[in-house]
Amino acid sequence: MPPVHLRVESPLGPAGPALELPDLPDRIRARELIRTHVREEVARYNLDRSLPFQGLVTPTAAERSLNTAVRRTERPALDWEEQADLAERAFEKQRFVLIVGDRQVESLEEEIDLTGEPEIVFVKLIPLAGG
Repeated sequence: MPPVHLRVESPLGPAGPALELPDLPDRIRARELIRTHVREEVARYNLDRSLPFQGLVTPTAAERSLNTAVRRTERPALDWEEQADLAERAFEKQRFVLIVGDRQVESLEEEIDLTGEPEIVFVKLIPLAGG
């Protein structure tokens, strides 16, 4: 199977470059796609911690406090499993939506067909103030 390209967007536009995931199966559950995406973005961050983490979900308060080190290279590595758990909960609370091709994925257990190289977009939603 050719590599799958994932994008993260917000109502303000793209939140960074597309992420390429090679060697995924032809069919995958939404839960595993989200976890694989988060694992890859955390791995990339952990390799180069000179920039702030711009992932699908925001690190926990404990991780954020550790990430305020004076020198950015002193930041500790993020735990991808903790970030993936946060991403699952965020999906369930509709803090982001997953669009595959021309439809929205509704459930973590929904199976996604990756044949035909569908466009995959995670759309981070912005909570309304006072609403």
